Amino acid sequence: MKIGIKDVAKKAGVSSATVSRTLSNPELVTENTRSKVMEAVNATGYKPNRFGASLRTQKSGNVVVVMPDITNQVNASIIRAIEREAMDAGYSVLLGDTQNSEERERHYGEMVLSGQADGILVFTPRLPFELGNLTKLPAIVNSCEEIDHADVCKVTIDNEAGAITAVEHLISLGHTKIAAIKGPSLTPSTRDRLAGYKKALQKADIPIDEKYIITGDYGVESGIAAMEKLLKLKSRPTAVFCFSDDMAIGAMNTLRENEYNIPQDMSIIGFDDISYASLMSPKLTTIKQPLEALGRQCMKTLLKLMKGQQPEQKVMQLPFELVVRQSTAAPKAGT
Repeated sequence: MKIGIKDVAKKAGVSSATVSRTLSNPELVTENTRSKVMEAVNATGYKPNRFGASLRTQKSGNVVVVMPDITNQVNASIIRAIEREAMDAGYSVLLGDTQNSEERERHYGEMVLSGQADGILVFTPRLPFELGNLTKLPAIVNSCEEIDHADVCKVTIDNEAGAITAVEHLISLGHTKIAAIKGPSLTPSTRDRLAGYKKALQKADIPIDEKYIITGDYGVESGIAAMEKLLKLKSRPTAVFCFSDDMAIGAMNTLRENEYNIPQDMSIIGFDDISYASLMSPKLTTIKQPLEALGRQCMKTLLKLMKGQQPEQKVMQLPFELVVRQSTAAPKAGT
C-alpha cells in the first residue's frame, strides 16, 4: 500500500497542511512539530515526491495577494502596480479575492506556508496564519487595513491625518454642520479616519453630533443609503465627509435625485481619488491616496523579505494629498 501525506499526518497527530509545511519549510514550524512529523515520516516510510523535494531547495516563483474585494477600484489600482513590479522581478501573482472571509484568507496563507508561494501581500487586518506551530512569520507585507502585529512590515498612509485634512478643508470654507459617512466599524482605516474627523471638529470647537455619523461599507450603495438617512434629519448637515470616493459618489447620486445642488446646498468630500472622482459632475474634492505607489512599495518590500533582507522601516507611510475640485464650497448664508 502506498503511504501518503495523510498517513503521516494521522501518525503525527497533526494536519496534512502541517506535514506539508514541515517538509517544504521546516524553519517555519516549531522544533516539537518537526520532531513529531519526522518521526512519523520515518515510522511510515513516507517518501516525498520529486516536486515536494524541490520545494525544499527552490523557490516557487509565486507571490500571493490577499484582497477583500478585487472589483473595488482602489484595490484594482494597487493590484496593477503590484503585478508590474512582480513581473519585473520574475514573479507571478496569485490573486486571492477573499470577500472578507477569514477561512479564505487562511487558505491563501497556507499556500505560502506549504511552499506554493514565496511571500504574501495582505490587504485585510488579520494574519492569514495560525501562529501556534510557527517559529517565525514567512515573508509578509501588509497595507490598507493594518494588522496588529509588531513583526509585520506595513506600507500605508496616515488615515487619521488624511481625515483631519479633509474636515479642516470643510471648516476653512465655513462649515460647522459636518456629517461623516464612515466605513465598516471594525476596520482599522475606519477607526483612524473617524478619529481624525472627531479631532478636527474638536480642534475647531465644533460639537460632535452622533446623528451626523452614518455607517457604510465603503461601497456606492451604502453611500446612497447613508445620504438618505442624513436628508431625513430635521437639522441637515451642510457638508459631508465620506470615508471613500465610492460612498461619496453614492451620496452625490442621492442628492441629485432629491434635487439638491452640489456644492451650493451641500458640499461633499471623498477619500481615495479613484479615476471616477475627476469625471463626476461636479468633480469630486477628495483625499488622494498614492495607490500605485502603495502597490509598488508593497512588492518592493516583499522582494527584500523574500531575499532574507529587512527593510529600513517596519512601517512606511506614503504621503497623501488634498485635491480640491468642484464638490466643496462655502455653505449658503443662514444654513
